[in-house]
Amino acid sequence: MGMSQVKNTMVTNLSASKLTGALPAVDGSALTGVSPFMTNSSDPAIDSNPADGLGTVWANTTSGEMFILTDATAGANVWTNVGAGTGDVQSYSFQGTISGYGMGGFVGSNVQVNTIDKFSFTADADATDVGDLTVGKQAMVGHKSITHGYVAGGYISGGGNKNEIEKFTFATDADATDVGDLTHARSTAAGQSSSTHGYTSGGAASPVNDEIDKFPFASDANATDVGNLTVPRLECWGQSSSTHGYTCGGSTQNIIDKFTFAADANATDVGDLTIAKNNCSGQSSSTHGYSSGGSSSVYYTDIDKFTFASDANATDVGDITLARSSGGGQSSTTHGYHSCGYIGPSGWNNTLDKFTFASDANATDVGDMTVARSETVAGTQY
Repeated sequence: MGMSQVKNTMVTNLSASKLTGALPAVDGSALTGVSPFMTNSSDPAIDSNPADGLGTVWANTTSGEMFILTDATAGANVWTNVGAGTGDVQSYSFQGTISGYGMGGFVGSNVQVNTIDKFSFTADADATDVGDLTVGKQAMVGHKSITHGYVAGGYISGGGNKNEIEKFTFATDADATDVGDLTHARSTAAGQSSSTHGYTSGGAASPVNDEIDKFPFASDANATDVGNLTVPRLECWGQSSSTHGYTCGGSTQNIIDKFTFAADANATDVGDLTIAKNNCSGQSSSTHGYSSGGSSSVYYTDIDKFTFASDANATDVGDITLARSSGGGQSSTTHGYHSCGYIGPSGWNNTLDKFTFASDANATDVGDMTVARSETVAGTQY
C-alpha cells in the first residue's frame, strides 16, 4: 500500500485514536482553545500587561507560585495567587477593604498607651487589641502601604516629641518595630500615603513645623525633607488621593494645602474648610477628602467634605455622633470612620463612628475601641 502525504491542508473529523507513533514538533503559537500561559523567574507586577489579557496564567519558576490575571487594566492589573503561596498582586488603594486600625493615644494622668486596635470593615463590631507599638505615645500620624501600617512621630510625657517611624504587618496580628526616623521629632502632624511612600507634614516641633517629610515603603529607611506647607502649623490632619496629599487646618486655620506625589515640591493652598479649627480626623474616599470633629474654643460634630477633582472649598455634609477632637480617622472603600477622641470635661471616648461616602449623611455609632483615649490616635487601614 502506497504512502500518501498530508500537505498544508486542514484535516477535519480525525479521531485521536487514529494518531499513532511519534508526532512531529508543533509550534504552540498555532494552537487554539488553550489558555495563555506564561513563565517567569519572578512574580508578575501590576504593570505586567500580557497580550492575551484576562485569564492569563503566570507561573513563577523560582517559587512555584501561580497567578491568574483576574482584572486586566493596563498598568493596574490584578493577579490572583492560585498556587501554594499567598499574596495577590494588585494596584495600591489608600482605602481599605478588610480592617481599620487605631494606634496609641492619651488616657489621662500623663499616661500614653501602646495599643494597636483593629476593627472590621465588613461588619459593625468592637475593636480588638492585636499588637503593641514599641512604646506608649500620643499625637502620632498613620500611613499605609499594601502590606503594612506605619506610625510616625508622636509625644511621650516626660520624653517630649519623638521622631521614630514604626511599622507593623497587616498579614498577621503582631507588634510594631522601629524602622526609621523623621527628619525632626514632632507630634500632632498630618499623615498622607502614596503607593510608594509615607508623608508626614507640619506638626508640633521647635519651632512649629511646615516641613513635608517622605519615607519609602520598599525598604526600612529614614525620611527626607521634600517640601514645605504654605504655613507652619500643628494639630493638623491629612487626606490622600491617588495623586496628591492634603494637609488641613491646624493652628486654628481653615487652610486646605495640597502637594503632589509625582515630584518633591511645596504645597499650595487650594481651598478652605468651613471653620478654622484643630485636631479633626481625616478620611479619604477615592474622590473626596473628609474632616470630622475637631475643636477651637468649642468641640465640633461637623463632617466637612472637599473634592479631589478640582481645587475648591469644603462643605458641611453631616455630623459625627459626639462633639470631640483628637480622634483617629480610618477609610474603607465605602465609609469613613472616626475613632475615640476628647470630649471636653467629660474626658476621653472610645466610640467608633461610621459614615457613608455614597451620600452626604450623619455618622452612626457602630462599635467601641478597646480603650477610651484621645490626642490624635493614629489611624490607618488594610
